[in-house]
Amino acid sequence: MAKYLVIVESPTKVKTIKKFLGANYEVTASNGHVRDLPKSQLGIDVEHGYEPKYITIRGKGDILAALRKEAKKADKVYLATDPDREGEAISWHLSKALKLDDSKMYRITFNEITKTAVKESLKHAREIDMDLVDAQQARRMLDRMVGYMISPLLWAKVKRGLSAGRVQSVALRIIGDREEEINAFIPEEYWTLDADFTVPGEKKPLKAKFYGTEKEKIQIRSKEELDKILKGLEGVSYQVADVKKGERTKKAPLPFTTSTLQQEASKVLNFSTQKTMRVAQQLYEGIDIKGNGTVGLITYLRTDSTRISEEADKAAREYIDKTYGKEYVSGTVQEKKSGKKIQDAHEAIRPSDIERTPISLKDSLSRDQYRLYQLIWKRFTASRMENARYETTSVKIGAGEYRFTVAASKLAFDGFMAVYVQESDEPESGNVMMKGLDKSTQLALKEFDSKQHFTQPPAHYTEAALVKTLEELGIGRPSTYAPTITTIINRRYVAKENKNLYMTELGEVVNNMMKQAFPSIVDVNFTANVESLLDKVEEGVVTWKTVISNFYPDLEEAVNIAQEELEKVKIEDEVTDVICEECGRNMVIKYGPHGRFLACPGFPDCRNTKPYLEKIGVACPKCGKDVVIRKTKKGRRYYGCEDNPECDFMSWQKPSKEKCPDCGGIMLEKGNKLVCADEHCGHVESKK
Repeated sequence: MAKYLVIVESPTKVKTIKKFLGANYEVTASNGHVRDLPKSQLGIDVEHGYEPKYITIRGKGDILAALRKEAKKADKVYLATDPDREGEAISWHLSKALKLDDSKMYRITFNEITKTAVKESLKHAREIDMDLVDAQQARRMLDRMVGYMISPLLWAKVKRGLSAGRVQSVALRIIGDREEEINAFIPEEYWTLDADFTVPGEKKPLKAKFYGTEKEKIQIRSKEELDKILKGLEGVSYQVADVKKGERTKKAPLPFTTSTLQQEASKVLNFSTQKTMRVAQQLYEGIDIKGNGTVGLITYLRTDSTRISEEADKAAREYIDKTYGKEYVSGTVQEKKSGKKIQDAHEAIRPSDIERTPISLKDSLSRDQYRLYQLIWKRFTASRMENARYETTSVKIGAGEYRFTVAASKLAFDGFMAVYVQESDEPESGNVMMKGLDKSTQLALKEFDSKQHFTQPPAHYTEAALVKTLEELGIGRPSTYAPTITTIINRRYVAKENKNLYMTELGEVVNNMMKQAFPSIVDVNFTANVESLLDKVEEGVVTWKTVISNFYPDLEEAVNIAQEELEKVKIEDEVTDVICEECGRNMVIKYGPHGRFLACPGFPDCRNTKPYLEKIGVACPKCGKDVVIRKTKKGRRYYGCEDNPECDFMSWQKPSKEKCPDCGGIMLEKGNKLVCADEHCGHVESKK
C-alpha cells in the first residue's frame, strides 16, 4: 500500500487532520519555521547578489531528523503549512532542509481544517509557488537589514539593548505624531442650547436642539453669542415649521478580515490584538468538540479579503431562511471597496460550518474561545442578511428668525440586527416618534437648557485604532499588526493604560533619533510603497533581488552618515549635584529600560541607584516646592510635585513659569502656545 506523509506547522493540527485521512497517511508537524537567517550576523551576502545564508534553527535538529526519516519511507510528501506567504516559505524551507525530491513533493493548502477542505486540497496538490516564497524572503531580508544595521546605533546612542524595526518604527512614529497633536491642541469654547416644549395633548415634553436660522446653521462660540440668541427668542411664539417623514437603512456589516476582527474584539471583548490572534489560532487549528472529536471551527485567520466561497454563502442563506425567515435573507452582498490590492487568496474569517451555533459549542469552549467564536459567527451570519430599516421623523420648529430641530427614528425592520448589534447600533435614544405634529401645531416653551463645552483633542491611539490606521495607510499585512504592537509595548517604547497607547520617554528618544537619522525608514509613504513592491514580487511582476538591491545601498549610506553624526552627539553620563549617600561621589544620570535613573559612578564597587526626578524650574502651584518629571508605572510621563505623596499636584502637560494674566492660575505649554490650566478661563498666548 502506498504511504503518504503530510507535514503541517502545528502539533494541534496533526490531531485534527489525522482523523480526516486514511491509515496510509502519516501526519506530522514541523513546529513552525525550521530554517532562518543566523542570529549572530546579518546573514545576507551583500557582495554576491544578496544571497541569504539560511541555517537550521537551534533546537530543530531532532525534528528535522525525524521528518527526514518519515519522508524517506513515504511515496509522496504533502507540505500543508499555512495558506499565506509565510506558510509557502516554510514549505520551501522544509523541502530544502529535508532535501525532498521534486517528483514526490507536493504543496497543498486549505482555508479551513475540515474533512471536505483537507480532502479537496489533496486533489489540487501543486508545486511550491516561488513568487510567494520570494515575497516572504524579501520581507524577511528587509526587516533583517533594518534591525541589524540600525539597532547597534540605538545601542550606542542610548546605551541599552534597544532595537529598530521596519514596520515597528513607523508605528512608533504614528503614535508620536498623534501625541504631538494632542500636546499642541488648544480647546475652543462652544455652547449648545436645547429647549423643552409642551405639545398639546402630550404629557412628555418635546426636547429640541437649537439649529440656527431658516437659511443657515449657527455655531454658538461664546456666552455673548448665546445671550444674543436668547434675547432674540424673548417673546416669540413657537410653531412647527416643517415635518418630514422618511426611511433610512443601516447596511449589514461585511464579514471579518484580520484587521476588522482585531478592532471589533478590542472594542467589544477588550482583547489585545495579540490575544485575539492567539484565540483565533486555537479556533482555526481545532477544538475538541464533545461527540465530534477535534474540529477546526473557523477559516484561516490572516486575511484582508471579505470574499466568501459560494458553498459557505449558500449554506448561510439557507440557515437564515430556516431560522429567521425569507425576508431576512440578503438580496445582494456588500463588497469591500478599496483602491489597494487585496490578497484575495483567502476568504474572510467565518465559521467553517454555520450550523455550529455558538450556544451549541459553549460547553466545549473556554470563555475567551466562546466569546470570539460568537463574534465571528454573528458577524458572518449578519453579512448574509438584509439591511435594517428605520422610519425617521424630522421636525423644524420656528422661533421668530431662529429654528430648533428635533429628530426621531423607530426601527421598522431589524434585518441583520436580529443577530448582530454593534455598539453604534444600539437602539437610539431621544424622542419617541412624534405623533400628531403638523405644520399648524403650536408649541409652548417650558424651559431652555444651555451648556458650555470645549472641543476635545484627538484621542490617543488604542490598539484597535492603530491597526485601523496601519491598514488604511497600507503599512504591514494581516500577519504583522499584532506582533508590531506587541513589540513596541514590550520594548517599553509605548505604554498601554486603559486601552490607550502613550509614548514613553524611551520611545521619544528612539523616535526622534529615527526621524533625524533615517527619515525614509519612518516615512509612512515609503513603508507603504515597500509593501506594494512585495505584492508585486508575489504577483511575479518584480524580482525580489531588485527590491533588496535598491533598498540596501541607501540604508547603508544612511547608517554610515548617522554613525558619524551620532558619535558627535553621543550622550555622556550627566553628572548631578546629588551626592551618593553610600560613598560620597556625585551621582550620574543613566538610561535604563524605564528611562533615566541616578546611579553611582563608582559601579561596580558602589551599586547605589535611585529614581531621577528632573526639575523643570517651576514652583508647584499648590505648595511652592519644585515640579519634577515623573512617570506612571507603565512609563508614561507626567509632571508632579517633588513632595508627592504629601502634595498631590499633577499635570500631563508641562507647567510654565508664566502665570495667567487673567486669573493668576497656572499656564501649561501646548506646542508653541501657553494655555491657562483652567478651561473656563480659556486664556491663550504665544510662547515668549
